[in-house]
Amino acid sequence: MNKYELKEKEWKLSTCDRYDFMIAGFSGAIAGIIDVFFVGNPSLSKLGSLTDDGADELVKKFAKVSGWKPKIDNENNVASAIGFLEGKFRVNYDQRNTTDVNKLFKMGAKNHHIKSLSHSPDIIGLFFSILNQFTSTATFVSEGKIFNIDTSDGKFELKGNNFIEKLFCGFCNWIGHIMSDLSGSSGGRGKINAGRGSGIPIPFMELFLMCDFGKFQNGNDRQTLAVTMTRVFQEGYDARFGVTMSIPVLIQELMIRSLWIIKKRYFEKKDWKECIPTEKHGDLRLMLLIGYTTFCLIDGIDAGLRSGGNMVQFILHLNYVAWVRLIMLVFKELIIRYGPFIKEYLDKFLYSIFNTIKNLNEQKLIEEFYERIQKTDREITRTLYEFIQQVQEEYKQRQKLLIESFSKKNNATQQMIYSVEYAKIMGVSKEKIIYSIEELDELLKK
Repeated sequence: MNKYELKEKEWKLSTCDRYDFMIAGFSGAIAGIIDVFFVGNPSLSKLGSLTDDGADELVKKFAKVSGWKPKIDNENNVASAIGFLEGKFRVNYDQRNTTDVNKLFKMGAKNHHIKSLSHSPDIIGLFFSILNQFTSTATFVSEGKIFNIDTSDGKFELKGNNFIEKLFCGFCNWIGHIMSDLSGSSGGRGKINAGRGSGIPIPFMELFLMCDFGKFQNGNDRQTLAVTMTRVFQEGYDARFGVTMSIPVLIQELMIRSLWIIKKRYFEKKDWKECIPTEKHGDLRLMLLIGYTTFCLIDGIDAGLRSGGNMVQFILHLNYVAWVRLIMLVFKELIIRYGPFIKEYLDKFLYSIFNTIKNLNEQKLIEEFYERIQKTDREITRTLYEFIQQVQEEYKQRQKLLIESFSKKNNATQQMIYSVEYAKIMGVSKEKIIYSIEELDELLKK
């Protein structure tokens, strides 16, 4: 039996029975109903108020961990916590309006978080945040174009004595600044009858701003997808609402997987090790696909009915998390089912191209080219490994000296010796180092 026959046999064994279809459809319908009546859009979401309150509590807890000490009866003031974080984690890419970016593009307080790539809570945001802090620039995306703004005005300085320390400080700044913007700004949340504020974008939502095409009806205007998604964000479609949208997604996921486990264990009498809901089970993957298709079908119909032909309103009622999950499941299933065939045909195609090269010298040049690539890859790997080892050794040495400086096992003289060595390693100038207990006593007497 060849691998194609094995694959075909696996597909036949991965089919669902009517109970599987019923479970998947029922779970998707329940999740869709929850989404329609309890998630809705950002301004009218019943579950949204819960996630907004949760985000506020998270910001306050993070602020306390970072050193926020609110006054008595001010512990629940999220605006105070946000203000503290804004001051503690200042960055150079927090421009807020068109004037701040030299009028290169239109921007305001309600959309600067999605237009600034460094404000995104994903790998793109982390990359541009570190890049902007190191290079004193600010990177924005607007209507399909990327803009770099020079911020080298001397007001911001990335802390750290070497590259690793600066990298760590840049990462901490990014996390802290993201948290300061999660629930809006201190100015916006501190007003009487303040709204929920402008938060941070849902991960990777900023990529839509590169899609400057299409003409979608938004009221009396026809606008591109980039402009439409900017307006969607301004209506509160941010990371907090992303968490709200994930609630019915999580409920459906748990329902399908839990009922699948119960069916396998108690109705089909499978061993527990065969009841682990992993992607190797084709019937479970198909149930998830059916469930999410049902969910998204209900969600899409509801969004269409409520939008009235307005694209902004249509997207505001769409469950971004559910649709992304469905697309991921579809692509994953295609790779699982057809990946080996595609790889084999691709290998055959490349092999046939290579064999059509009649000139032996060309073949030799190609082989030498691949050898150079492999050699370079080995050298890069070795250099990276040596660098990591060096960093680890330096960290261990610093940690040991710091621990010994405060260890009660050592007397005062020994502690002083260790502290002097630690200061030298950390780059403290000789004039500022205290070398003995006598010098410390003289300094304290002054």
